[in-house]
This record gives sequence, C-alpha cells and structure tokens, in this order.
Amino acid sequence: MKKGFFLFGFVIVFVAEIIMLIVFSVQTQDFTQDAVAVNEVVQTVSQDFNALDGHKNPTALDYVVLDNDGNVLYKTRSGLSESINTAITHRDTVLDITLDDTVVGKVLIYNDGAQTLQAQKKTAIIVLSVAIALQCAICIGYAVYMHVTIVRPFKKLKGFARRVAGGNLDIPLEMDRGNLFGAFTESFDIMRSELKKARIAEAQAQRSKKELVAKLSHDIKTPVASIKAVSEVGLAVARGEKDKANYTQIIGKADQINTLVTNLFTATLEELEQLTVTPTNIESGKVKTLLENADYLHRAQISEIPECLVCADPLRLQQVFDNIFANSYKYAKTEIAVTAEKTDKHIDISIEDFGGGVPAEELPTIKEKFKRGSNSQNTEGAGLGLYISDYFMKEMQGGLDTANGEHGLKVTITLNLSGKN
Repeated sequence: MKKGFFLFGFVIVFVAEIIMLIVFSVQTQDFTQDAVAVNEVVQTVSQDFNALDGHKNPTALDYVVLDNDGNVLYKTRSGLSESINTAITHRDTVLDITLDDTVVGKVLIYNDGAQTLQAQKKTAIIVLSVAIALQCAICIGYAVYMHVTIVRPFKKLKGFARRVAGGNLDIPLEMDRGNLFGAFTESFDIMRSELKKARIAEAQAQRSKKELVAKLSHDIKTPVASIKAVSEVGLAVARGEKDKANYTQIIGKADQINTLVTNLFTATLEELEQLTVTPTNIESGKVKTLLENADYLHRAQISEIPECLVCADPLRLQQVFDNIFANSYKYAKTEIAVTAEKTDKHIDISIEDFGGGVPAEELPTIKEKFKRGSNSQNTEGAGLGLYISDYFMKEMQGGLDTANGEHGLKVTITLNLSGKN
C-alpha cells in the first residue's frame, strides 16, 4: 500500500512537470498593444496637449509625451523610454500628436511584453522547482521506507544469524509484524526458540549423564576402596611372599580402576575446548555497541567508554555481554547500571543490577558449570552462562569477576588494552 502511494505520487508530479513544459513550449507571447486603449491615449493627450499638467491617464497603459524637439512633456511613471530611438529599441508604440492637422509632438506607449514574459518564466521556474523538490522528497521518503522495511530488518536478521551461529540463543529477534518481512522474521525467532529448547534439553541430558557418571563413580569407588583397604590389611599381615605379591597386585588393580573412573568423571568437563576464541584489536566504541546490542530490553544506563583499543573477540565478547544481561533479565528483573574504568593496562566494565545480589556462600561457585543460584527456581536455564563467559574471558587474556555490589549482583569484565597483555 505504501509502495503504491509513493509510486502514485511520483507519477502525478512527473505528469504535472510534463504538462508544464508542454504548455510553456507551445505558448506564444502576444506583444501587440490594445488598439482601443492606444487610440484613447492619443485622443486624450491631443485634447490636453496644451495643459498636460492636469492630464490624467484614462487607461492602464504607461506612456511618455514628447514635443517636436524631443522634450518630455508628460510621463505616467519613471523608467520609461524618453526618446524615440530608445522607444524603437524597446519596441514601444510611437504615434504622432496632431492639433489642427499639425504634428505637435509624439506619444511613446510603453510595451510591457518583455516584463510579462519574464514574469511567466519566473512562474514556470518556481513551479518546476517545487515539482522537482516534491520528486526529491518522494524519492527520499521512498528510500527511507525501503531502509526501514527491507534494509534494517535484513541487518537485524544478519546480526541475529551471527548470534545463533555463535551459540547464543537467549536474545530474541525483534520484529515488526506490520512490515514486509514480519512473518519471515517471526519464523526465524521461532527457530531460535526451538533451538534454545533443544539446547536446554541437550544440557539437561548432559547433566543427567554427568550425574549418572558421578553416581556410578561413587558406586564403583566405594567397593574398590573397600577392596583396597582389605588388601592393604592382608598385605600387612601376610607372611608368605606369594600372598604379599597377590595382595600387592590387587592393590595396584584397585588403584588402576580408581584412576580410570576419575578420568571418566573429569572427561565431561573438556567440551569448551571446541569453542574457538580469536582476539583482535577493536575500538572501545565497538564495546559500547556490543553492550547496547545485549540490552535488548533497554533497561541499562550505559556510561561512556573511555577511548582506547582493546584486545577481544567481538563475537565471543558479545556472547559474554548477552549472557550477563540475560541473567539479569531472568533473575533480577530490574534496571542495570553499566560503568567503565580505564587503567594503564586494562579497562574494567562493571554491570550491576538492582536485585539485591546473591547469598555470599553462593558467590564462589556461581561461575561453575551447571551451578545456579537459589533464586533460579522455576526459571529456565542450564547454569552454563557465566561458566562459558568466564572461559571466553580467560581465552581473551581478560577476566570475569562476580561480587555483590551496592544494589545487586555486580559482574566486572576486564579487557586488556592492545599491546598491554
């Protein structure tokens, strides 16, 4: 509908311009004088020739009266031709004034055709300028419309795709169902939601596996420890070398089983090594943009970031900020204060909510894998956000610290200045 409106307006203005050009090109200028008015001027001037001081112009024409010597006897206004030569050059009408069949002077009737033509040209230029300005306005409006309805949604979709590719499924895709791609973008957000559900289900399955491994490890280690303890007692009281060798072999096998179970238990903690982190030099202004991108609910007051170059991976840093803001949205549900402080070697970015913080005993473990605070009941999540974020920051040679601030949980991200790490 809007597209048709823009095109219709553009066509109307274009047709109006064509009509104006045609009318102006075929129009012929009439330089002839009104014969009746000219005769009336000649007659009244002839009648009043001897008393021109009291002469009144009976028409709308402008004219000058000369005697036979070329002297000006009367003129309707200044700026008119005051000699016959000038009048001929200007294409004025020159007529004789006669009294008793004797020529006593001349009347020079001003020809205003040039002024009329100039006025028409000026009017045409103004009309065409307005039409061109309207065309430009329509084009600009249409360009803005195309940017809002097509270009901007695709840019958002591009950033959304990068986040999904980076493994971040918490940030929803903002959409406007009224634009051309509303349903299209909604389908992508549904895909994100389904992927997130699958990710949570996968995390829960992994957690179940971990719990199963831990349980099996405990169940296996208990009897193995008993076997080892009995074997050690038997070794202590054994008298024959053969019995001692057998007990020693049993103790060695028990230690071997214990090592295998421990390796099985810790192997599940190595998945993060598959996530690559590639730090590069980025401007601090980019960091503020990443913070603004993460604040998709617009709850944060973000202070100015000191100008500098920092060493970070933009994709992974965006994921770190996304995880921190997502946690604040889910658990604190308050405003967020973001401040930055620059030192000689690094810049500290503090993100604090107003939710009152977490119990002090939970702070040391809040960054551990699958660890969630006591305020996370009835809230979906896998307990991986801060764990992954902490890993990313370590890989960027930076840091992630958690503490209870003045108003709530305070997460401080440390980024090294370029060339200072």
